[in-house]
Amino acid sequence: MTVLYMPLFRRCTNSRTLSQLHAHLFITGLHSHPPATTKLIESYYQMGNLEFSRRVFDTFPRPDSFMWGVLIKCYVWGGFLEEAISLYHVMVNQTQTQISNFVFPSVLKACSSCGDLGVGGKVHGRVIKCGFESDAVIETSLLCMYGEMGYLDDACKVFDTMPVRDVVAWSSIILNYLQNGQAREGLETFSQMISLAVVEPDSVTMLSVAEACAELGSLKLGRSVHGFVVRREIEMDASLNNSLIAMYGKLADLYSAQKLFGTVSCLMTTATWTQMISCYNQSGCFRQAMNVFVEMQEFKMEPNQVTMMGVLCACARLGRVKEGKLVHGFVIRRAMDPELDTLGPALMELYADSGNLRGCHKVFDAIREKTILSWNIILSILVRNGQPEEALLLFMQMQTQGLMPDSYSLASSLSACGDIGFSQLGDQIHGYIIKTGKFNEFVQNALIDMYAKCGFVHSAYKIFEKIKEKSVVTWNSMVFGFSQNGYSVEAITLFDQMHMNCVKMDKLTFLSVIQACSHLGYLEKGKWIHHKLIINGLMEDSYLDTALTDMYSKCGDLQMAHGVFDRMSERSIVSWSAMIAGYGKHGQINAAISLFDQMLGLGIKPNDITFMHILSACSHAGAVEEGKLYFNSMAEFGVEPNQDHFACIVDLLSRAGDLTEAYRIITSLPFPADSSIWGAFLNGCRIHKKMEIIKNIEKNLLDVDTADTGYYTLLSNIYAEEGTWDEFRKARSMMKCKGLRKVPGYSTIEVDRRIYRFGPGDTSHSQTTDIYRFLENFRTLVHAQGYDSEPDNSMVEFRKENNVMSHSEKLAIAFGIINTRPGTTLRISKNLRVCRDCHSFAKIISKITGREIVMRDLNRFHCFKNGSCSCKDYW
Repeated sequence: MTVLYMPLFRRCTNSRTLSQLHAHLFITGLHSHPPATTKLIESYYQMGNLEFSRRVFDTFPRPDSFMWGVLIKCYVWGGFLEEAISLYHVMVNQTQTQISNFVFPSVLKACSSCGDLGVGGKVHGRVIKCGFESDAVIETSLLCMYGEMGYLDDACKVFDTMPVRDVVAWSSIILNYLQNGQAREGLETFSQMISLAVVEPDSVTMLSVAEACAELGSLKLGRSVHGFVVRREIEMDASLNNSLIAMYGKLADLYSAQKLFGTVSCLMTTATWTQMISCYNQSGCFRQAMNVFVEMQEFKMEPNQVTMMGVLCACARLGRVKEGKLVHGFVIRRAMDPELDTLGPALMELYADSGNLRGCHKVFDAIREKTILSWNIILSILVRNGQPEEALLLFMQMQTQGLMPDSYSLASSLSACGDIGFSQLGDQIHGYIIKTGKFNEFVQNALIDMYAKCGFVHSAYKIFEKIKEKSVVTWNSMVFGFSQNGYSVEAITLFDQMHMNCVKMDKLTFLSVIQACSHLGYLEKGKWIHHKLIINGLMEDSYLDTALTDMYSKCGDLQMAHGVFDRMSERSIVSWSAMIAGYGKHGQINAAISLFDQMLGLGIKPNDITFMHILSACSHAGAVEEGKLYFNSMAEFGVEPNQDHFACIVDLLSRAGDLTEAYRIITSLPFPADSSIWGAFLNGCRIHKKMEIIKNIEKNLLDVDTADTGYYTLLSNIYAEEGTWDEFRKARSMMKCKGLRKVPGYSTIEVDRRIYRFGPGDTSHSQTTDIYRFLENFRTLVHAQGYDSEPDNSMVEFRKENNVMSHSEKLAIAFGIINTRPGTTLRISKNLRVCRDCHSFAKIISKITGREIVMRDLNRFHCFKNGSCSCKDYW
C-alpha cells in the first residue's frame, strides 16, 4: 500500500502539502511502515526542515538500517558532518540494527569532509568486518575519502585491490591525483585506463583530464584530450564544455576558448559565460571580459557571484572605477551578495587599485561575516599602499576576534614589519610560524624579505639555506636582500650560483644584481650581466634599461650609459634623472644641463629627484648661477624643496665661498636643518679656512641630533686640523654616547673580472709584501715629481692610519699597477670621500705611469690622467 503513496510525495512542493500528506499517513496508520517514514524523513529535509526529519525518525520505534542511512545522508547533505558521524556511532553501539551497505558511503563522505582519518579508518575496518570490501560503491567511497584527505598511497591501495573498476572508480582515482598536486600521474592513470580498454571514459572523467592538462601547462596534451573527446563521441555536456574552455584559457589559447564558446550556444549556461570572462582576464584582455558581460545581459542570462567577481577584476585592472561602481550598484540592486561575504574582497581590490582606500575600508567594514580571505585582502592592500602600521593593527585585531592567521596573513604582516623595521614583532611572528608549522614557501620568502629589510641579513640567509626547493622568488628575495644591505659581493655570488644551477631568472633577479654591480663599480661583471639580459630576451624594459644606465654611469663608463639611454624606446622621469645624475657625478655639467633642457622640451615634468640630481651636478662643477636658477625654478613645477635640495644649494654656495648666503638659507629654513645641511656648510668653512664662523655657530652644530657618523667625523676632523683638541674630544664623545662608530674606509678595484677590497693599512692580501714594496719604491720617484705626503689630521686618533702611504686608495692603485698590463685603465671605488693626499698621489701616479685612473668616491667620479683630475681639484 505504501508504494501507492510514492507519487504523492513527488507532488508535495512545499512544507504545507507535505504536512498534509504526513497527517493523512498518520490517520491511515501507514506512518508505521518503514518505507513511508523513510520517505517522510528525506522529504522534510528536501523542504529545508531537517529538524522535522529528526522528529519523524525519533518517533519511529525500531528504525531499520535503510532509515538510519537516509537520516545520516540528510545530515551529510546539510553539512552537519559531526552529527552524521555521531548518528553512525549510536547506530553501531546502541542498537541491534544490522548495518547495510547503504550506510557506509555517507559516513565515509562525512569523515573525509571533516578530515577525520581516525574515524575513517575505523569505518573502513567495519566495512571489512561486515564483508562489504568488494562493494563497488563503498570501495569508491573509501578511495575518495583517502584521496580527499591527502592519503594518496592509501587511496591507490584501495584502487589496486578493487576486483572490478568501473568508470566511477577510474574517474575518482584520476581526480585524487589531481587534487593532490600530481597531475602528471593522473594523466598516466588515464592513459592506462584507455590502454586496458575495459571501461570507456565519460564526461566526468574528462573533466579531471582537461584540468590536469591545464595544471601541467601543456597545450599539446590539451588539444589531444579535446580531440579524444570528439573522436570517441563522448557526450559534450555543459560541464565538460566549460572545463575545456577553462583549460584553453589557462593554456593561453584564447582562440580555441573563443571557438568553443561561440559554437555551443545550446550548452551556454551562466557558468559558460563566467568561464569566458575568466579566460579573458587570465589573458589580460580585460576590455573583452567586460564586453562578454554586456553581451551576457543582452542574452538575458542571469549572472552569479562568480561572474561578478570576474567583472570587478576586469574593472580594477583597467582602472575603470566608474564602471566598477556601476557594477557595485548592479550587485546591490540584485541583492546578489547583501552581506558582501563573496564579493567583498573583489570590491576592496577594485577601490584599492584606484587609490580609494577609504572606499576599500567601507567595503571591509560592511562585510558581515569576515572570513580569513577578507582579512588577507585588506592586510595586503594596506601594505601595498604604504600603510604598514595600520596593517599590523588590523593583524592584531583579527586575532583578538578569534581568527587565526594563515600563510597569506603572516606574509603580509611580515612584509609590514620589514617596511618599518619592526624586527621585534617580526621575531614574534617567526616564533608563531615555527610553533604552528606554517612553513610554506610563501611564508619563508616573506621571512627572508623581512629580516633583510630590517638589516639582519645573516638571519635571512639562514632561512634561505634551509629551503631545499628554492623557487626564483626565493632566490630573488635573497639576492635583493644582499644588494639592499650593501652585501654586493654576496649578491653577485648568489646570482652566479643561480646561473650555474640553471635557475630561470626574471627581471627582478637582474635588477637586484645590476644594483650590486653599481654599488661595487664592477664594470666587467655588469657588461656580462647586460649580455645575459639580451640572451634571455629581457630587454625592452624601462626598469632594466634605467638600471643599466645607472650601473654604467656609476661604474665609470659614461659612453655605455648614454648608449643604453639613447636606445630606450620609452624613458620615464626616473630614466632621465639617472642619466642627469650620471653626468653630474662625472663633472660634465654642460651635458647634464643640456639633457635637463631636452627633457623639458619634450614636455616631461621634472620631479624632486630630478632637481636633486641637477643641483648636485651644479654643486660638483661649481656652477653657482645655474644652481641658483634651478633651485628657484622648482616652484614652477610644483616641487617643494626638501632637506636634500637645501643640502645641495648650501653645498653649492659653501664650496664656492658664499658662506654668508649659505648661512642665510640655513637660518630661514621652514624646518630645522639636519646633518646633511650643516655638514655641507661645515665642509665649505673647512675648504675656505673660516674657523671663526664655526666657533660662532658651535652650539647649533653640537645640537644636531643625528645618527650620521660622517657628520661627527667631519666636525671632529676640522677641530683636529686646527689643533683644538678639547672640541675634538667633545665631538668624538658625542659619537660614543650615541653608540656611533666611525665608518671604516675601504677601496675596491676590479682586476681580471674580480673585485679586490683593501682597508687602511691592510696586510691581509697575499701580495701585501709586493704592494708595500711597490709603494716604498715609488715614494722617492713621486717626491721627485713634487709630491709630499700630507698627513691627514682626520686620522690623527688612529696611529695605524697616520701613515698616508697605507691609505686604502693607494693600496688599490698599487695592486692594480702590479697586476695589469701597462696602459690598462684602473677602476677604483672608495666608500668615503677621497682624502686630499690620495687625490694628489693619484694625479702624480697617472702622470708617471701613463695610466688612466677612474676613481669613484662617495660623492663623484675622479678621472686622473696625465697628472690632472677631471674634477679640476674642485670636490
